Amino acid sequence: MKYVKVVIDQVSDHVDALYTYKCSDNSVCVGSRVFVPFGKGNRKKAAYVFQVSEENEENIKNIKTVFEIDDSYTLPEDLVRLCVWMKKEYLCRYIDGIKCVIPPGEAAKRGRRKDPYAYMEVAPETSPELTEEQKKALSEILPSVVNRKPDVFLLHGVTSSGKTEVYMQVADKVLKEGRSVIVLVPEISLTPQTIMRFMSRFGGENIAVLHSKLTKGQRFDQWMRVRNGGAKILIGARSGIFAPFENLGAVIIDEEHEASYKSDMTPKYDTIDAAIERGKISKAIVVLGTATPSVVTAYRAKQGFYHEITLKKRYNKTPLPMVNIVDMREELKKGNRSIFSIMLHNKIEENLKTGRQIILFLNRRGYSSFVSCRACGYVMKCDDCGVSLTFHKYSGMAECHYCGRKIKVPELCPSCGGRYIKHFGIGTEKVEEMAKEAFPQASVSRLDMDTVRRKGEAEKIINAFRRKKTDIMVGTQLVAKGLDFANVGLVGIMAADITLNIPDYRSSERTFQLIVQAAGRSGRGEQPGEVVIQTYSPENRAIFTAAKNDYEGFYKNEIALRSLTGYPPFTNIIRLVFLGENEDNVKTEASEVYERIKESDLFVKGEVLRPQPTYMAKLNDNYRYHLIIKSPVEKTSGYIKLISEIKNERTASARIKTNMLTEIDPYSFT
Repeated sequence: MKYVKVVIDQVSDHVDALYTYKCSDNSVCVGSRVFVPFGKGNRKKAAYVFQVSEENEENIKNIKTVFEIDDSYTLPEDLVRLCVWMKKEYLCRYIDGIKCVIPPGEAAKRGRRKDPYAYMEVAPETSPELTEEQKKALSEILPSVVNRKPDVFLLHGVTSSGKTEVYMQVADKVLKEGRSVIVLVPEISLTPQTIMRFMSRFGGENIAVLHSKLTKGQRFDQWMRVRNGGAKILIGARSGIFAPFENLGAVIIDEEHEASYKSDMTPKYDTIDAAIERGKISKAIVVLGTATPSVVTAYRAKQGFYHEITLKKRYNKTPLPMVNIVDMREELKKGNRSIFSIMLHNKIEENLKTGRQIILFLNRRGYSSFVSCRACGYVMKCDDCGVSLTFHKYSGMAECHYCGRKIKVPELCPSCGGRYIKHFGIGTEKVEEMAKEAFPQASVSRLDMDTVRRKGEAEKIINAFRRKKTDIMVGTQLVAKGLDFANVGLVGIMAADITLNIPDYRSSERTFQLIVQAAGRSGRGEQPGEVVIQTYSPENRAIFTAAKNDYEGFYKNEIALRSLTGYPPFTNIIRLVFLGENEDNVKTEASEVYERIKESDLFVKGEVLRPQPTYMAKLNDNYRYHLIIKSPVEKTSGYIKLISEIKNERTASARIKTNMLTEIDPYSFT
C-alpha cells in the first residue's frame, strides 16, 4: 500500500491544498493522474499526484482510497516540482500550475492526425564556418552542457551577429549527450522561421512545435510526441517552457527582453525565471539571447548571476546600418504635414529605384488612435473599459483593443450634436494607405494583429516579403522581432515617441529596445542599410542612445535612475489588483488590505503605496483598483508570506465581494 498526496482538479481557493489518499496500485508515481473520492458525497474527481510515500507519516485517520490511475499519461517529476515552485513564487493555486503543464486539448480523431508543418520544404543544411566570436561563445557554454551544470548564459549579440547558429550548435551538443532542448521565441509568427532553420539542420522527425495557434488536436499530438520521446527539440512560444521532456539539457530563449515572455493570465509567471528554475531542477543550461538585454537581465549578468557572452560584430561583416534622426517639429516648421519626413520620403524613393525593400515600423495598429469631436472635445470611449476607442477603416468601426467591443462611429457628436466628429492620430492601417498613395509604383503589405488573425496569414505576408513580391512592409512590433531579410535597405521608424508615454517605469527601456530591434532589420545582406527615426523628442536619452546602438550608455543611465527611484532590479514590485462590479466594494476592500499590511512589521512608508484606480480603471465592466508594494529584494519573501496569509483570510471570509489578483514584477500597470 502506498500513500499519495494529490492536488484536486478543481479551480477553487477552497480546495487549494494537498489531500492524502491510500493507493493499492504500486505503479502510482509523482505526476500520475488519478481519480479519487472527494468531499462528503465522495464524488469521483480527477487529481494529480505530488508526493508518494510508503507510510502514513502523518498518522491521518480514515484515509480514503484512490479509485484508479489514468494511464493515458503521467507528468514528468520536474514539472510537478516546477508547479510547487510557481505556487510559492507567484501566489497561484496548485491547479493553476498544473493547467500549464498538462497536455492541451484532446487526441485527434482517428485518421485526422496532422503534422502542422508537413507542408514545409526544407533542404538539409550543414553547419557554416563559425566566426571567432561564435567559437569563443561555444567554448564557454558547452562545458556546462557536458558537466550538467545548470548555468545561465546571456548571449548579448548585435543584430545579425549569428546568435541562432550558436543556439543550433548548443542544441547539437545537447542531443549528442542524449538529452533534449527547448527553444522559445517571443512571437508565434516567428516560429515558422525558427522551425525551418532547425529542421534544415536536425530534420523534421526530431522537432515538435507547441503554440496557441495550433488546433487542440495538434497541440495534444505534439505534447505526446515530446512525452513519449518522439521528438528531442521543442520549438514554441512562452508556454513551451512546460514541454514534458524527461531529460532536459538546455532551454534557449531568443529575444529574452520581450514582454511577451511574461504571462498575462493566471499564473502570471515570468518565462525566464521559470526556465532558470527548471534548469536547476533538471541540471540543464539556460541561454538568453538578445541584442538588447532587459535592464534586469543585464544587471544580473553584471552581478555575476549569469555568464555574459558578447558578439560585437555582424556575422556577414556588414556594418550596422547608418541611423538618421529626424525632428518632426522642424518638418512642421517647413510646412511638411505628411506622415513621411522629407528625408524618409526621399530614401524610400531611392531604395525602390535600386530594388531594395523597405520596412516602416509604427507600434500602434488601427487607422486612427482615437475618435473625437473638434467642437466640444468629446472622445469615443469603451463603456466597459473606459479607454479611447481606435478607429479601423477596414471595418468602419471604432474598436476597444482590450475587450474587443466594436461601435459604429456616429455621424453627429453624441455630446453636442455637432458634425465635427473625426478620427485623429495614425496607426499602421493609415501608414499602409498613405504609403500606397505616396508610392503608387510600390507593392505594400501590412503585418500587425489585424492582418494575422487568420491561421497562416503571418507566414503568407512574411514569405511574400522574403520572395520580394512586396516592396514595402508596414508593421507593429511584429516586424521588429527577429525577422531576417537580406534585401532590406531601409527601415523607417514612424513615431519613436509612442512607447515613451506609457505609464510604466519600463517605457524608456521599451523604446530603446524597439528602436534597436527595428533598426536591426536593415542591412542584413551584403549591402549596408539605413534607418530613419522620426520623433518629436530627439533629445530623449532612450532615442539618441538607440540611434547610436549604445547599449552601455543607455544601461548606465537607466540603472542609476532605477536605483534612485526604487524599481527593479533593486526591488520587486508586488501588485495587488482588486476588481468587482461595485466600485465602492472594490475601493473598500483594497483599503482594508492596505490597512492589514500597514499593521505588519514589514510596513515602511513609501514601500507600500495606497490603493488607487488602475490606469484602466474599468475593464470588461469591472472596476479596478491596485495596491503596489516596492519591496526591497531581501524583504520580498516576507511580503509574499504576508499576502498569502491575507489571501487565505479572504478565502475563509463570507463577506468578501471582490477578487484580488496578485502579480510579481508586472510588465504592465494597465
